[in-house]
Amino acid sequence: MEIKILAESFDPWQEIKQYQNSAKEIKGKVGATSIFVGTMRDFNEGDTVKGMMLEHYPRMTEKQLANIIEEVMQKWQIIDALVVHRVGNIFPDDPIVLVAVWSSHRGDAFDSSRYIMEALKTKAPFWKKELLASDDERWVGKNSDGY
Repeated sequence: MEIKILAESFDPWQEIKQYQNSAKEIKGKVGATSIFVGTMRDFNEGDTVKGMMLEHYPRMTEKQLANIIEEVMQKWQIIDALVVHRVGNIFPDDPIVLVAVWSSHRGDAFDSSRYIMEALKTKAPFWKKELLASDDERWVGKNSDGY
């Protein structure tokens, strides 16, 4: 299991490749990998959004993400998980979050990766402030579409 909070942009596909190459304990055991990549879009609530500031509480955020993954490991049979999340200034098309789950079977991979993503959106201490095309700023209140 690995959790990364990054202040700089990242390539989700490179993160997956690096992790898989370094995680020797998963070699030969994986039957399914579920990957979710969330990117910033240029609209929200009917307005054009030209940027976003994403804030978090260091250590508290990582602890909550670790708790989410531990919960997932008790509910589903997963082999490993990777969560990478951006903070700082983010712009449209930038990757914000990567959730990757490795398991023996696709059902566990799909279900657990979705659970991690939804729990991350509702439980992890992240805050978003959008910069609108009008140069107004607003905090994002609703953070999840849920199941």
